[in-house]
Amino acid sequence: MSTSEQVSPEPRAPMSLSPSRASDFMQCPLLYRFRVIDRLPERPSEAATRGTLVHAVLERLFDDPAVDRTAPRARAMVPRQWDRLLEARPELGELFAEDLGGTRLAEWLGEAERLVERWFTLEDPTRLEPAERELFVETELDSGLRLRGVIDRIDVAPSGEVRIVDYKTGKAPRPEYRDGALFQMTFYALVVWRLRGVIPRRLQLVYLGSGEVLTYDPVEADLRRVERKVLALWEAISSATESGDWRARPTKLCGWCDHRAVCPEFGGTPPVYPLKIVSARPAESGESGQGRMDPAPPVV
Repeated sequence: MSTSEQVSPEPRAPMSLSPSRASDFMQCPLLYRFRVIDRLPERPSEAATRGTLVHAVLERLFDDPAVDRTAPRARAMVPRQWDRLLEARPELGELFAEDLGGTRLAEWLGEAERLVERWFTLEDPTRLEPAERELFVETELDSGLRLRGVIDRIDVAPSGEVRIVDYKTGKAPRPEYRDGALFQMTFYALVVWRLRGVIPRRLQLVYLGSGEVLTYDPVEADLRRVERKVLALWEAISSATESGDWRARPTKLCGWCDHRAVCPEFGGTPPVYPLKIVSARPAESGESGQGRMDPAPPVV
């Protein structure tokens, strides 16, 4: 079955919040609805799939003894991990279905190999023994909100200090846009703090696309601030869920969205709202309430 023919899972009300879904809502509430409530299918992208592939290589590299964690060995792992990824997710083969000569696939794999090699210029895996890799974390706040996510790597020093590491296959953002990236990391730090009672000593973003490392050392005030932000986001999400009032927020990122055909900003009509309307919000002047929503709290 092709991606375009896939049947969406049953619509459902949101039950928890992850950094990626929080970012979706802040970017565009209607996108959040399409992904979380309608659960509309999306085509795999070369960039996102390459990121998944690189993450898999960097995770599995630590299965080897420290002495064997070399750049040539990691590079050689890329084609094998791609085969494993295809076995788990056959639909990804559609990315190169029309690449009869295999040229695009070879170039794509080559870029993944270069990203993996660049990591060795930023960190030395022979000196690292991660405590956790690709760790699923979940906790419940006092409010009842469940927070969840997957952390790429957790390092624990002999002193007990915790470092959270996240790999990014893109380029590091300009300084004025770094708050958005740090939101994800402080979100993870909040979850770890609630789970283990320890505030991570360092948050580290490794940007393989530009060969940069961004670090931040959080304090308790940072985590309490992100908790307030998350609770405000969840309140806005809950309000939209009850009212069915999800509003599009056009940005430059719309060009990469799979859902333009059903987005009012592009002349489309969203699917019929699948959940029960609990408390309808009055429409603003000249609007039906289907395509607009008050801005979500800014990333700070």
